[in-house]
Amino acid sequence: MSVERFLDRTEVFVEKINVDGDSDAREELIRLNGGYASVPTLLFPDGTKLTEPSFSEIRKKLKIEPPPSFVDRIRNAFGQGESDD
Repeated sequence: MSVERFLDRTEVFVEKINVDGDSDAREELIRLNGGYASVPTLLFPDGTKLTEPSFSEIRKKLKIEPPPSFVDRIRNAFGQGESDD
């Protein structure tokens, strides 16, 4: 799954900039990443950025709870509740 689709599924609305056709945007991306055109690069209102982040890093930054584990989903399906481990 792409970061874009992940953000869409978590209902995080972002401004997307395609750097392929915009040389100014590409230069800014390279400046932000110390000489690299790394995508995706996510910029946040607090001035921080994540470059090529994992879904876990995005969840942590946006304070999004991770989905339940496979074991917890099975336990919940059979009325066992959450795991205690």
